[in-house]
Amino acid sequence: MAQGPEEYEHVDARGDDEKSTSDTTEASTAADADADRDAEATSLARRQARILDACRRKDIEDLQAIAVSNGGFLSDTIRSQAWPVLLGCRIDGRGEREEEKTSDSWTSLPRHRDEDQVKLDVDRSFVYYPSEPTQAQLDEKRAELSALITEVLRRQPYLCYFQGYHDICQVLLLVLPPASRAAAMARLSALRIRDFMLPTLAPAVSQLRLIPDLLGAVDPELSAHLSRIEPYFALSDTLTMFAHNVQQYGDIARLFDALLAREQVFTVYIFAQIVLRRREELVALDEPDMLHFTVSKLPTNLDLEAVIAEAAALFEAHPPESLRAWRRISKASALKTARDVRACASQSLDDGRVFFERQLREMHWSDRRDRVLKAVWVNRRIILAIAVAAGAVYFRKAPIWANLVSWSTPNRNRQ
Repeated sequence: MAQGPEEYEHVDARGDDEKSTSDTTEASTAADADADRDAEATSLARRQARILDACRRKDIEDLQAIAVSNGGFLSDTIRSQAWPVLLGCRIDGRGEREEEKTSDSWTSLPRHRDEDQVKLDVDRSFVYYPSEPTQAQLDEKRAELSALITEVLRRQPYLCYFQGYHDICQVLLLVLPPASRAAAMARLSALRIRDFMLPTLAPAVSQLRLIPDLLGAVDPELSAHLSRIEPYFALSDTLTMFAHNVQQYGDIARLFDALLAREQVFTVYIFAQIVLRRREELVALDEPDMLHFTVSKLPTNLDLEAVIAEAAALFEAHPPESLRAWRRISKASALKTARDVRACASQSLDDGRVFFERQLREMHWSDRRDRVLKAVWVNRRIILAIAVAAGAVYFRKAPIWANLVSWSTPNRNRQ
């Protein structure tokens, strides 16, 4: 049926109304999106201002709260100011060290005994990040990394280098300006990861014993399942603050926000929380070798923000002093001397050396004790025979033995 002019006008008018409504909806949606972006930008600006203000005030407590909240310190520009504060470095607003300058150059100091190993590790550094550097850029970064590690070791020659130390150093190198790198790394080494820079890894292994206790407090079944393997599966991650295995630069920088803001033992809680999140995957594995291999590898789909928040809650629910293995941690261990981040930030490098030497003496005493006990056990039969013989001689000569003999002899004669 043909439509009249009025009907065409009605159809056109309805089309115009629909178009007008659509345009209005799109405009409203665009306005809402703009408003959301503005609100997000405002929130981001406020957060940045809060972090920078905390850095200026050296408010470590505020920085600690921000570090475990979503996003951490947001960017490397802000991290370059926050990390030195958390580590107790005295850095001015331009990123320059406020410490008194030493008269000697580190290059003129005696060579450290571990520099050959440093070179080997530096030559295979920067595997995952920065992304796609040219060979010239890679060579430059490696030269900077070598200089950073060598300066720290030459200025603190008592420290022992460990494989994986370069992984930690390269994170600080990429975030911090050149003027603050050595000071930050020196303090991190002497005051926070000192246990790993002793002559043996015994203190590092002691830290690993906290993990079964922590898992047992939360999930006894999972802990029992993992008890078939030694907790050495966590050594690489705890030793390097996860820098060896985390492959995305943004992820490791974000994780360092939390690790530097919290006490050193927080690394153990991060690892334990990752294990707890993988419960179903791990309990399905029966073969010990496969179980060890799997738990020692970080999952690729790690929800880092959730892990950090959950690890902080785990720490509050089960603090380290509630764990049985905590009693076996040396009082000179960085786990205990760095419990309070604010107090640790006020410690000096000399304090770090004193703690190091105290822990070293404890290790030497423990080694001597263990050797004696081992020797006693190996020669237990000979020692027992000597003890029995010596006891017999003693009792025969002792007055009480003589009295017993004299008392028993007449009795036998009377009988």
